[in-house]
Amino acid sequence: MQEAPVKVLLVGVDIGEEADFEYSMEELASLAEAAEKEVVGQIVQRLDHVNKALYIGTGKVDDVRRLAEERGAQEVVFDNSLTPSQVRNLGKELELTVIDRTNLILDIFAIRAQTREAKLQVETARLQYMLPRLVGMYDALSRQGGASGSMSNKGTGEKKLELDRRKIEHRITELKKELEDVSRTRDVQRRKRQQSRTPQVALVGYTNAGKSTILNRMVEQFGELPEKTVMEKDMLFATLETSVRSIDTGHNKPFFLTDTVGFIHKLPHGLVKAFRSTLEEVKYADLLVQVVDFSDENYRQQMQVTADTLKELGAGDIPQIVVYNKADKCGMEPLPQKRQEHWYLAAGQNIGIRELAEAIEQQVYADNVECSFLSYGRGAGFFYGVQGRRYFDPCRLSQTGHGEIQNIHDAIDHTMREDIIWNRIHSRTEQSFWSSRQGNT
Repeated sequence: MQEAPVKVLLVGVDIGEEADFEYSMEELASLAEAAEKEVVGQIVQRLDHVNKALYIGTGKVDDVRRLAEERGAQEVVFDNSLTPSQVRNLGKELELTVIDRTNLILDIFAIRAQTREAKLQVETARLQYMLPRLVGMYDALSRQGGASGSMSNKGTGEKKLELDRRKIEHRITELKKELEDVSRTRDVQRRKRQQSRTPQVALVGYTNAGKSTILNRMVEQFGELPEKTVMEKDMLFATLETSVRSIDTGHNKPFFLTDTVGFIHKLPHGLVKAFRSTLEEVKYADLLVQVVDFSDENYRQQMQVTADTLKELGAGDIPQIVVYNKADKCGMEPLPQKRQEHWYLAAGQNIGIRELAEAIEQQVYADNVECSFLSYGRGAGFFYGVQGRRYFDPCRLSQTGHGEIQNIHDAIDHTMREDIIWNRIHSRTEQSFWSSRQGNT
């Protein structure tokens, strides 16, 4: 039997620093639903500055207590990060569990985490969040741990608070070591992708904009393994794992497409730090595809959050294609549309997927040209095309008769098209080739 969701009361303080405070509260309600909680009410207060002791005014504390009792709320959720002392003081005044926006997002991540790496990252972030908030979590902090006399264990005389602090710090150290191992594995996988000389493209953007939907539609149409789709759902942070898939539209110009963790307003610093190795996958992309929920009236603010987060991750200068998804919900017709360098489509309806894939393909292979080469004698040759510092897959020349022209569709960079490395070519064939080349200059 499924347990009933926890009933929560939302509380926010508007001190005039946010451009759209109402939107922030709406997003808090969405976060609560994503954390499998039931919102039963909301209270907001406008202040010049927050109360250092209680975050809200003392009179408003009474209002929160009364409304929580009327609605049967079991938790009170605040729309901003609270200090450890504010959490402690509010808990005493309200006699209810008090959590802030950061704690709420951590709860969502804990629910969604599936892979070992994600679970380690979430546990690390939660323990780091908990560490300064240990005070007030116990009814009797002055109780001493252990026994006395000769049978006393190590740490006798320490308060339970200090014992728990040591346990948490030890566990954080263990988690960081495990994450380092996972990170090394990720680095090996990344290096293999780089060595494959295939361009790397990353889907980035606000949470629930449709990144996973775009990845799935491309995998279904152009992926090597069409069944290798990822979870997609209309909710915040449906996906926490970074997934990489190979995409080829049939033009022999493949690229790796990466689905990344979504961003959000007021993304907790502890989560950014814990998930940094995952989030920083975007730094290694040749192209970013920023996915925007065009049906959300706050899409411009969401784009700014994305830009700020990418800058923090050191990926702000990577070339981008901007995709305005869910344009069908805005009544835009026909779809897809391209306006300047922006694409308008509806991934959920499978509209514009091929056009977007071909636009990505065109951009990551933009510096390449199609060339023809003359092959002499019987033998096999190889060449490498260079785009910046990225090497593409070598193309083997088939064995042909004397003087037959080979059309090479894996085009190479303009600046490097003369730099061809020939292997396994008979010396007389090579001499004939270069003699003929010199005679034509």
